[in-house]
Amino acid sequence: MRGNSLSDIRKDLELHIGEKVWLKANRGRRKALVREGILESTYPYHFLVRTGDQHNTSRLSVSYADLLTQSVELCIGAPEQRLVASFGK
Repeated sequence: MRGNSLSDIRKDLELHIGEKVWLKANRGRRKALVREGILESTYPYHFLVRTGDQHNTSRLSVSYADLLTQSVELCIGAPEQRLVASFGK
């Protein structure tokens, strides 16, 4: 991975558009939201992940700052791989 700037995170994510991703968002005391989806698109300040199936689709908007501050963890490919999740370290 490259540096710890928002533009670097965006450039790294642009290489994975259309791939399967897993998001884990910490929601407080011992609570975490885990979603599986497809990285749909990137924008200057956030990216979209499409979740669900053909009949029940939703989109999650995640900011690059959430990845940088580790409020959200992102795994690309397989849940064991943390390709983009370690930006804040």
